[in-house]
Amino acid sequence: MKRLVIISLVLCLSLSFFVMYSPEAHAEKTITFLHRWPNEPFKGFFDYAVEEFKKEHPDVEFKVLRVLNEDYKQKINVLLASENPPDIFFTWVGEYGNKFIREGIALDLSKYYEEDSDWANNIIPSTVKPFTYKDKEYGVPILMDVRMMAYNKDIFNELNLETPDTWDQLIDVSKKLKNNGYIPLGCGNKAPWNGALYVTTLNQRVLGLDTVKEDYNRYTGDFEETGYVEALERLETLIPYMNKYPNAVSREEERSMFVNGQIAMMALHTIEFPYVKDMQYEWGTFNFPEIEEGKGDPSVITGAPEGFMISKETEHPEIAMEFLKFMTTPEMGKKWVEMTNVISTTKGAVNENNSTPLMVEVIKEVEKAQDMSIWLDTATDAKIFQPYLAGIQQVLNKEKTPQQVMEEVRKAADELRKEVE
Repeated sequence: MKRLVIISLVLCLSLSFFVMYSPEAHAEKTITFLHRWPNEPFKGFFDYAVEEFKKEHPDVEFKVLRVLNEDYKQKINVLLASENPPDIFFTWVGEYGNKFIREGIALDLSKYYEEDSDWANNIIPSTVKPFTYKDKEYGVPILMDVRMMAYNKDIFNELNLETPDTWDQLIDVSKKLKNNGYIPLGCGNKAPWNGALYVTTLNQRVLGLDTVKEDYNRYTGDFEETGYVEALERLETLIPYMNKYPNAVSREEERSMFVNGQIAMMALHTIEFPYVKDMQYEWGTFNFPEIEEGKGDPSVITGAPEGFMISKETEHPEIAMEFLKFMTTPEMGKKWVEMTNVISTTKGAVNENNSTPLMVEVIKEVEKAQDMSIWLDTATDAKIFQPYLAGIQQVLNKEKTPQQVMEEVRKAADELRKEVE
Protein backbone atom coordinates (compact mmCIF):
# COMPACT_ATOMS: atom_id res chain seq x y z
CA MET A 1 0.00 0.00 0.00
CA LYS A 2 2.81 2.35 1.00
CA ARG A 3 4.55 1.52 -2.29
CA LEU A 4 1.43 2.44 -4.31
CA VAL A 5 1.18 5.79 -2.55
CA ILE A 6 4.83 6.55 -3.35
CA ILE A 7 4.33 5.60 -7.05
CA SER A 8 1.21 7.75 -7.24
CA LEU A 9 3.07 10.67 -5.69
CA VAL A 10 5.93 10.32 -8.16
CA LEU A 11 3.49 10.25 -11.11
CA CYS A 12 1.71 13.35 -9.84
CA LEU A 13 4.99 15.20 -9.44
CA SER A 14 6.09 14.10 -12.93
CA LEU A 15 2.88 15.36 -14.51
CA SER A 16 3.16 18.63 -12.59
CA PHE A 17 6.71 19.05 -13.90
CA PHE A 18 5.53 18.49 -17.49
CA VAL A 19 2.74 21.07 -17.21
CA MET A 20 4.93 23.62 -15.46
CA TYR A 21 8.01 23.27 -17.63
CA SER A 22 6.68 22.27 -21.02
CA PRO A 23 7.37 25.11 -23.48
CA GLU A 24 3.67 25.52 -24.28
CA ALA A 25 2.88 26.09 -20.63
CA HIS A 26 5.06 29.23 -20.61
CA ALA A 27 4.11 30.44 -24.08
CA GLU A 28 1.49 33.15 -24.21
CA LYS A 29 0.79 32.37 -27.88
CA THR A 30 0.95 29.07 -29.73
CA ILE A 31 1.14 28.94 -33.53
CA THR A 32 0.32 25.72 -35.38
CA PHE A 33 2.46 25.57 -38.51
CA LEU A 34 1.66 22.98 -41.20
CA HIS A 35 4.01 22.24 -44.08
CA ARG A 36 4.77 19.38 -46.48
CA TRP A 37 8.47 18.72 -45.81
CA PRO A 38 9.20 16.09 -43.15
CA ASN A 39 12.47 15.30 -44.97
CA GLU A 40 15.75 17.14 -45.40
CA PRO A 41 16.92 19.59 -46.54
CA PHE A 42 13.61 21.47 -46.32
CA LYS A 43 12.69 20.24 -42.83
CA GLY A 44 15.98 21.62 -41.56
CA PHE A 45 15.27 25.08 -42.92
CA PHE A 46 11.81 25.34 -41.36
CA ASP A 47 13.08 24.00 -38.03
CA TYR A 48 15.84 26.60 -38.16
CA ALA A 49 13.38 29.39 -39.04
CA VAL A 50 11.13 28.47 -36.10
CA GLU A 51 14.02 28.47 -33.61
CA GLU A 52 15.44 31.76 -34.89
CA PHE A 53 12.02 33.42 -34.77
CA LYS A 54 11.46 32.22 -31.19
CA LYS A 55 14.69 33.95 -30.10
CA GLU A 56 13.07 37.26 -31.00
CA HIS A 57 9.63 36.19 -29.74
CA PRO A 58 10.14 34.18 -26.54
CA ASP A 59 6.42 34.37 -25.74
CA VAL A 60 5.56 32.38 -28.91
CA GLU A 61 5.58 28.59 -29.13
CA PHE A 62 5.19 26.55 -32.32
CA LYS A 63 3.40 23.30 -32.91
CA VAL A 64 4.90 22.12 -36.21
CA LEU A 65 3.00 19.57 -38.32
CA ARG A 66 4.90 17.94 -41.20
CA VAL A 67 3.05 15.87 -43.81
CA LEU A 68 4.59 14.15 -46.84
CA ASN A 69 3.73 15.63 -50.22
CA GLU A 70 1.75 12.54 -51.31
CA ASP A 71 -0.53 12.73 -48.26
CA TYR A 72 -0.74 16.48 -47.92
CA LYS A 73 -3.79 17.15 -50.09
CA GLN A 74 -5.93 14.78 -48.03
CA LYS A 75 -4.51 15.66 -44.63
CA ILE A 76 -4.91 19.41 -45.05
CA ASN A 77 -8.64 19.10 -45.78
CA VAL A 78 -9.12 17.17 -42.54
CA LEU A 79 -7.08 19.63 -40.49
CA LEU A 80 -8.71 22.74 -41.93
CA ALA A 81 -12.15 21.29 -41.22
CA SER A 82 -11.27 20.54 -37.57
CA GLU A 83 -12.14 22.67 -34.57
CA ASN A 84 -8.51 23.81 -34.33
CA PRO A 85 -7.24 24.43 -37.88
CA PRO A 86 -3.55 25.26 -38.32
CA ASP A 87 -2.72 28.96 -38.04
CA ILE A 88 -0.30 28.78 -40.99
CA PHE A 89 -0.59 26.21 -43.76
CA PHE A 90 1.26 25.42 -46.99
CA THR A 91 -0.50 25.75 -50.32
CA TRP A 92 0.12 25.45 -54.02
CA VAL A 93 -1.23 28.25 -56.19
CA GLY A 94 -3.93 28.29 -58.86
CA GLU A 95 -7.26 26.55 -58.34
CA TYR A 96 -5.74 24.54 -55.50
CA GLY A 97 -5.17 27.67 -53.41
CA ASN A 98 -8.16 29.61 -54.73
CA LYS A 99 -10.60 27.17 -53.20
CA PHE A 100 -9.32 28.08 -49.72
CA ILE A 101 -10.04 31.72 -50.53
CA ARG A 102 -13.53 31.09 -51.93
CA GLU A 103 -14.47 28.93 -48.97
CA GLY A 104 -13.46 31.64 -46.51
CA ILE A 105 -10.61 29.62 -45.02
CA ALA A 106 -7.70 31.90 -45.97
CA LEU A 107 -7.15 35.27 -44.31
CA ASP A 108 -6.94 38.37 -46.52
CA LEU A 109 -3.35 39.59 -46.14
CA SER A 110 -3.67 42.72 -48.30
CA LYS A 111 -3.29 45.17 -45.41
CA TYR A 112 0.06 43.63 -44.44
CA TYR A 113 1.35 44.10 -47.99
CA GLU A 114 0.09 47.70 -48.03
CA GLU A 115 1.31 48.67 -44.55
CA ASP A 116 4.80 47.21 -44.90
CA SER A 117 5.98 48.14 -48.37
CA ASP A 118 9.64 47.71 -47.36
CA TRP A 119 9.01 44.03 -46.75
CA ALA A 120 6.61 43.56 -49.70
CA ASN A 121 9.04 45.18 -52.15
CA ASN A 122 11.65 42.58 -51.21
CA ILE A 123 9.57 39.81 -52.80
CA ILE A 124 9.77 39.18 -56.56
CA PRO A 125 6.45 40.63 -57.84
CA SER A 126 5.68 37.85 -60.32
CA THR A 127 5.63 35.35 -57.43
CA VAL A 128 3.01 37.31 -55.47
CA LYS A 129 0.53 37.51 -58.38
CA PRO A 130 -0.48 33.82 -58.19
CA PHE A 131 -1.47 34.37 -54.54
CA THR A 132 -3.70 37.28 -55.56
CA TYR A 133 -7.46 36.81 -55.89
CA LYS A 134 -9.75 39.66 -56.99
CA ASP A 135 -6.94 42.17 -56.38
CA LYS A 136 -6.29 40.98 -52.82
CA GLU A 137 -3.29 39.04 -51.53
CA TYR A 138 -4.00 35.84 -49.63
CA GLY A 139 -0.62 34.20 -49.32
CA VAL A 140 3.13 34.70 -48.98
CA PRO A 141 5.40 32.92 -51.50
CA ILE A 142 8.51 31.30 -50.05
CA LEU A 143 10.03 29.35 -52.95
CA MET A 144 9.51 28.88 -56.63
CA ASP A 145 9.98 26.15 -59.19
CA VAL A 146 10.69 27.35 -62.72
CA ARG A 147 10.65 25.28 -65.91
CA MET A 148 13.44 26.18 -68.33
CA MET A 149 14.77 24.54 -71.47
CA ALA A 150 18.08 22.85 -70.62
CA TYR A 151 20.52 22.06 -73.42
CA ASN A 152 23.80 20.25 -73.99
CA LYS A 153 26.35 22.94 -74.83
CA ASP A 154 28.88 20.45 -76.23
CA ILE A 155 26.41 19.21 -78.85
CA PHE A 156 25.32 22.75 -79.73
CA ASN A 157 28.95 23.87 -80.10
CA GLU A 158 29.81 20.82 -82.20
CA LEU A 159 27.04 21.69 -84.66
CA ASN A 160 27.48 25.49 -84.40
CA LEU A 161 23.94 25.89 -83.08
CA GLU A 162 22.56 28.91 -81.23
CA THR A 163 19.86 28.64 -78.59
CA PRO A 164 16.51 29.40 -80.29
CA ASP A 165 14.63 32.63 -79.58
CA THR A 166 11.60 31.81 -81.75
CA TRP A 167 9.45 28.79 -82.52
CA ASP A 168 10.78 28.56 -86.10
CA GLN A 169 14.34 28.58 -84.77
CA LEU A 170 13.44 25.80 -82.31
CA ILE A 171 12.15 23.64 -85.16
CA ASP A 172 15.22 24.45 -87.28
CA VAL A 173 17.59 23.53 -84.41
CA SER A 174 15.63 20.32 -83.78
CA LYS A 175 15.89 19.32 -87.45
CA LYS A 176 19.66 19.85 -87.47
CA LEU A 177 20.07 17.84 -84.28
CA LYS A 178 18.00 14.98 -85.67
CA ASN A 179 19.80 15.01 -89.01
CA ASN A 180 23.08 14.65 -87.13
CA GLY A 181 21.93 11.61 -85.19
CA TYR A 182 20.83 13.25 -81.94
CA ILE A 183 17.47 13.06 -80.15
CA PRO A 184 16.60 16.76 -79.99
CA LEU A 185 13.95 16.79 -77.23
CA GLY A 186 13.17 14.76 -74.15
CA CYS A 187 9.66 13.96 -72.99
CA GLY A 188 8.98 11.46 -70.22
CA ASN A 189 5.20 11.51 -69.91
CA LYS A 190 4.56 8.27 -68.04
CA ALA A 191 3.15 10.56 -65.33
CA PRO A 192 0.99 12.82 -67.53
CA TRP A 193 1.84 16.10 -65.82
CA ASN A 194 5.03 16.40 -67.89
CA GLY A 195 3.26 16.68 -71.23
CA ALA A 196 0.73 19.00 -69.59
CA LEU A 197 3.54 21.37 -68.68
CA TYR A 198 4.61 21.59 -72.32
CA VAL A 199 1.00 22.56 -73.05
CA THR A 200 1.04 25.03 -70.14
CA THR A 201 3.81 26.91 -71.93
CA LEU A 202 2.31 26.54 -75.41
CA ASN A 203 -1.10 27.80 -74.28
CA GLN A 204 0.48 30.93 -72.83
CA ARG A 205 2.69 31.60 -75.83
CA VAL A 206 -0.17 31.13 -78.33
CA LEU A 207 -3.11 32.73 -76.50
CA GLY A 208 -1.62 35.11 -73.96
CA LEU A 209 -1.92 34.87 -70.19
CA ASP A 210 -5.14 36.91 -69.84
CA THR A 211 -7.09 34.49 -72.03
CA VAL A 212 -5.55 31.46 -70.36
CA LYS A 213 -6.36 32.72 -66.87
CA GLU A 214 -9.98 33.35 -67.85
CA ASP A 215 -10.37 29.84 -69.25
CA TYR A 216 -8.61 28.18 -66.32
CA ASN A 217 -11.14 29.89 -64.03
CA ARG A 218 -13.93 27.44 -63.12
CA TYR A 219 -16.57 30.19 -63.37
CA THR A 220 -15.62 31.66 -66.76
CA GLY A 221 -13.67 29.00 -68.67
CA ASP A 222 -15.09 27.76 -71.96
CA PHE A 223 -11.89 27.01 -73.97
CA GLU A 224 -13.61 28.18 -77.16
CA GLU A 225 -10.52 29.92 -78.53
CA THR A 226 -8.99 28.05 -81.48
CA GLY A 227 -5.56 28.73 -79.98
CA TYR A 228 -5.96 25.77 -77.62
CA VAL A 229 -6.16 23.47 -80.61
CA GLU A 230 -3.17 25.24 -82.14
CA ALA A 231 -1.14 24.69 -78.95
CA LEU A 232 -1.79 20.94 -79.13
CA GLU A 233 -0.96 20.96 -82.85
CA ARG A 234 2.39 22.55 -82.00
CA LEU A 235 2.94 19.76 -79.46
CA GLU A 236 2.24 17.31 -82.32
CA THR A 237 4.88 19.13 -84.38
CA LEU A 238 7.45 18.39 -81.67
CA ILE A 239 6.73 14.64 -81.48
CA PRO A 240 9.10 13.60 -84.33
CA TYR A 241 11.93 15.33 -82.44
CA MET A 242 11.22 13.64 -79.10
CA ASN A 243 12.45 10.36 -77.69
CA LYS A 244 10.36 7.38 -78.76
CA TYR A 245 7.27 6.39 -76.77
CA PRO A 246 7.05 9.45 -74.47
CA ASN A 247 4.15 7.95 -72.50
CA ALA A 248 6.25 4.92 -71.57
CA VAL A 249 9.21 6.97 -70.33
CA SER A 250 9.34 8.22 -66.74
CA ARG A 251 10.58 11.64 -65.74
CA GLU A 252 13.59 10.05 -64.05
CA GLU A 253 14.46 8.16 -67.25
CA GLU A 254 14.17 11.35 -69.30
CA ARG A 255 16.48 13.12 -66.89
CA SER A 256 19.01 10.27 -67.07
CA MET A 257 18.95 10.43 -70.86
CA PHE A 258 19.84 14.12 -70.68
CA VAL A 259 22.62 13.52 -68.12
CA ASN A 260 24.06 10.75 -70.32
CA GLY A 261 24.03 12.96 -73.43
CA GLN A 262 21.36 10.91 -75.23
CA ILE A 263 19.05 13.89 -75.71
CA ALA A 264 20.16 17.42 -76.54
CA MET A 265 17.37 19.42 -74.87
CA MET A 266 14.76 18.92 -72.18
CA ALA A 267 12.34 21.07 -70.21
CA LEU A 268 13.94 21.01 -66.76
CA HIS A 269 12.63 22.32 -63.45
CA THR A 270 14.93 24.36 -61.25
CA ILE A 271 13.94 22.12 -58.33
CA GLU A 272 15.53 19.27 -60.36
CA PHE A 273 18.88 21.03 -60.84
CA PRO A 274 20.49 19.15 -57.91
CA TYR A 275 19.67 15.84 -59.68
CA VAL A 276 21.38 16.88 -62.91
CA LYS A 277 25.06 16.62 -62.12
CA ASP A 278 28.22 14.65 -62.80
CA MET A 279 27.78 15.15 -66.54
CA GLN A 280 30.75 14.85 -68.87
CA TYR A 281 29.71 18.04 -70.66
CA GLU A 282 28.69 21.64 -69.98
CA TRP A 283 25.01 22.53 -70.07
CA GLY A 284 22.91 25.69 -70.03
CA THR A 285 19.33 26.93 -70.07
CA PHE A 286 17.06 29.23 -72.07
CA ASN A 287 13.45 30.33 -71.74
CA PHE A 288 10.98 28.61 -74.07
CA PRO A 289 11.05 30.47 -77.42
CA GLU A 290 8.58 33.09 -78.54
CA ILE A 291 5.79 32.08 -80.91
CA GLU A 292 5.88 35.13 -83.16
CA GLU A 293 2.30 34.71 -84.39
CA GLY A 294 1.09 34.19 -80.83
CA LYS A 295 -0.35 36.68 -78.35
CA GLY A 296 1.75 35.64 -75.36
CA ASP A 297 4.50 37.66 -73.72
CA PRO A 298 7.74 35.72 -74.43
CA SER A 299 9.27 36.87 -71.12
CA VAL A 300 6.65 34.98 -69.09
CA ILE A 301 8.14 32.03 -67.22
CA THR A 302 6.41 28.69 -66.86
CA GLY A 303 6.47 27.85 -63.20
CA ALA A 304 4.88 28.53 -59.88
CA PRO A 305 5.69 29.85 -56.47
CA GLU A 306 4.78 27.86 -53.40
CA GLY A 307 4.08 29.33 -50.02
CA PHE A 308 1.76 29.76 -47.10
CA MET A 309 -1.65 31.07 -46.17
CA ILE A 310 -2.98 32.05 -42.74
CA SER A 311 -6.21 30.60 -41.42
CA LYS A 312 -9.07 33.05 -41.02
CA GLU A 313 -9.76 31.31 -37.70
CA THR A 314 -6.36 32.06 -36.19
CA GLU A 315 -6.30 33.83 -32.84
CA HIS A 316 -2.88 35.31 -33.62
CA PRO A 317 -2.91 36.78 -37.14
CA GLU A 318 -0.26 39.40 -36.36
CA ILE A 319 2.23 36.83 -35.04
CA ALA A 320 1.49 34.41 -37.90
CA MET A 321 2.12 37.16 -40.44
CA GLU A 322 5.26 38.28 -38.61
CA PHE A 323 6.64 34.75 -39.00
CA LEU A 324 5.91 34.69 -42.76
CA LYS A 325 7.60 38.07 -43.12
CA PHE A 326 10.57 36.75 -41.16
CA MET A 327 10.99 33.78 -43.52
CA THR A 328 11.11 36.14 -46.52
CA THR A 329 13.67 38.63 -45.21
CA PRO A 330 16.85 38.94 -47.29
CA GLU A 331 18.82 37.06 -44.61
CA MET A 332 16.38 34.15 -44.44
CA GLY A 333 15.98 34.09 -48.22
CA LYS A 334 19.73 33.56 -48.57
CA LYS A 335 19.63 30.93 -45.85
CA TRP A 336 16.87 29.10 -47.76
CA VAL A 337 19.01 28.99 -50.91
CA GLU A 338 22.10 27.86 -49.00
CA MET A 339 20.26 25.08 -47.17
CA THR A 340 17.97 23.79 -49.95
CA ASN A 341 19.51 24.77 -53.32
CA VAL A 342 16.03 25.92 -54.40
CA ILE A 343 15.07 29.42 -55.60
CA SER A 344 13.80 31.81 -52.94
CA THR A 345 11.12 34.41 -53.75
CA THR A 346 13.15 37.06 -51.93
CA LYS A 347 15.05 39.46 -54.18
CA GLY A 348 18.81 38.96 -54.03
CA ALA A 349 18.60 35.63 -52.21
CA VAL A 350 20.06 33.86 -55.24
CA ASN A 351 23.49 35.35 -55.93
CA GLU A 352 27.00 34.51 -57.07
CA ASN A 353 28.10 33.66 -53.53
CA ASN A 354 25.56 30.93 -52.80
CA SER A 355 24.34 29.68 -56.20
CA THR A 356 25.63 28.23 -59.45
CA PRO A 357 26.00 30.52 -62.48
CA LEU A 358 23.05 28.66 -64.04
CA MET A 359 20.76 29.47 -61.11
CA VAL A 360 21.84 33.12 -61.24
CA GLU A 361 20.93 33.24 -64.94
CA VAL A 362 17.52 31.70 -64.24
CA ILE A 363 16.71 34.20 -61.49
CA LYS A 364 17.50 37.03 -63.92
CA GLU A 365 14.85 35.60 -66.26
CA VAL A 366 12.37 35.33 -63.39
CA GLU A 367 12.94 38.91 -62.22
CA LYS A 368 12.52 40.12 -65.80
CA ALA A 369 9.19 38.30 -66.18
CA GLN A 370 5.98 40.24 -65.52
CA ASP A 371 4.07 37.11 -64.59
CA MET A 372 4.24 33.34 -64.36
CA SER A 373 2.30 30.70 -66.29
CA ILE A 374 1.14 28.27 -63.60
CA TRP A 375 1.09 24.50 -64.09
CA LEU A 376 -2.03 23.35 -65.92
CA ASP A 377 -2.80 20.67 -63.32
CA THR A 378 -2.86 23.09 -60.36
CA ALA A 379 -4.25 26.12 -62.20
CA THR A 380 -7.43 24.29 -63.26
CA ASP A 381 -10.17 22.36 -61.52
CA ALA A 382 -9.77 18.56 -61.42
CA LYS A 383 -12.78 18.22 -63.74
CA ILE A 384 -10.78 20.12 -66.37
CA PHE A 385 -7.24 18.87 -65.91
CA GLN A 386 -8.14 15.17 -65.77
CA PRO A 387 -9.55 14.96 -69.33
CA TYR A 388 -6.93 17.48 -70.49
CA LEU A 389 -3.98 15.43 -69.23
CA ALA A 390 -5.47 12.19 -70.55
CA GLY A 391 -6.02 13.90 -73.91
CA ILE A 392 -2.41 15.08 -74.09
CA GLN A 393 -1.25 11.50 -73.59
CA GLN A 394 -3.57 10.43 -76.41
CA VAL A 395 -2.17 13.13 -78.70
CA LEU A 396 1.37 11.88 -77.97
CA ASN A 397 0.18 8.34 -78.75
CA LYS A 398 -1.55 9.61 -81.93
CA GLU A 399 -4.82 8.16 -80.64
CA LYS A 400 -6.74 11.46 -80.75
CA THR A 401 -6.51 14.72 -82.61
CA PRO A 402 -6.12 18.08 -80.87
CA GLN A 403 -9.67 18.93 -81.98
CA GLN A 404 -11.07 15.83 -80.29
CA VAL A 405 -9.20 16.53 -77.07
CA MET A 406 -10.39 20.11 -76.87
CA GLU A 407 -13.98 19.05 -77.54
CA GLU A 408 -13.78 16.92 -74.41
CA VAL A 409 -12.17 19.74 -72.42
CA ARG A 410 -14.84 22.21 -73.56
CA LYS A 411 -17.57 19.76 -72.56
CA ALA A 412 -16.00 19.37 -69.10
CA ALA A 413 -15.72 23.17 -68.76
CA ASP A 414 -19.40 23.63 -69.67
CA GLU A 415 -20.45 21.06 -67.07
CA LEU A 416 -18.25 22.66 -64.42
CA ARG A 417 -19.63 26.17 -65.07
CA LYS A 418 -23.20 24.89 -64.70
CA GLU A 419 -22.26 23.07 -61.51
CA VAL A 420 -20.76 26.16 -59.82
CA GLU A 421 -23.35 28.70 -60.98
